[in-house]
Amino acid sequence: MNKKQSMFAKEYAWRGLMTAGGFLVIVITICIGAFLVYKGSGTFTIFHHSLSDFLLSADWGPADNAEGGGTVGALIFIVGSLCTCGLALLIATPFALGSAIFMIEIAPKFGEKFYRPIVEIFAGIPSVVYGWVGLTVLIPAIKKIFGLQVGHSILAAGIVLALMIFPTISNVAADSISSVPKDYRMAAYGLGSTRWQSIYKVVLPAAGSGILSGIILGLARAFGEALAVAMVIGQTTALPTGIFSTTKSLTTEIAAQMGNATEGGEMKTALWTMALLLFVLSLVFILLIHYFSRPKKDKE
Repeated sequence: MNKKQSMFAKEYAWRGLMTAGGFLVIVITICIGAFLVYKGSGTFTIFHHSLSDFLLSADWGPADNAEGGGTVGALIFIVGSLCTCGLALLIATPFALGSAIFMIEIAPKFGEKFYRPIVEIFAGIPSVVYGWVGLTVLIPAIKKIFGLQVGHSILAAGIVLALMIFPTISNVAADSISSVPKDYRMAAYGLGSTRWQSIYKVVLPAAGSGILSGIILGLARAFGEALAVAMVIGQTTALPTGIFSTTKSLTTEIAAQMGNATEGGEMKTALWTMALLLFVLSLVFILLIHYFSRPKKDKE
């Protein structure tokens, strides 16, 4: 009886510990969101700027004092983030998807034992290393190939980000493809399909929601990156006009200015508002991932 009671006591203790840990994560997330709302809303409640002034204006010049009177148009940084992350997604997605197909469908033994660990190494490389390689190798290459005076550009930032999000998209896509039942492939072969036809007409559609979740997860990673992007994007406060333009993103401006801005001033409050915008975007990405990865109901 004592052993049985001890067994149940351990069961309840571990369950309580896991439950407490889960609630702690929820509380921390809510606290971070509430803190960002408290800090970021000052742009609208204290300094009386409108939401359109912040989102739709490219006039960035907040005053570094508590009196305010400057301008807080963050359109330059929003467009910079969208351009760099969109370009990174366009570059990384085809390679990541091809990598996942090779890993699971073409050479599964080699893929699992050798190729996948190599891809996972990319995910563990610090962002400063990506930025340094981009600065010393990619920037001079772009400058030489395209005959530019400056190699820093959206193109450089997009390529660096593409390398950084490649393992995320590739691994999630590979897991999604491997979860497709083998019967689907056998049925396709039984109907006379070639291996490639079974892949792009059966396997990829069946794994589509998981692949899309991986793409969104990679996009979320790209939006949150600051250091590597700051090293290659050029750090110019201007709207980009092409892929060779220099500009700034939300994260690079926050990282560059947050430590120097006056506490309680219009500048720092505007930076907190940009951080709040990034937090909202992260929530949107998470909701999209849950939406696309939810189990589909069979149609009757």
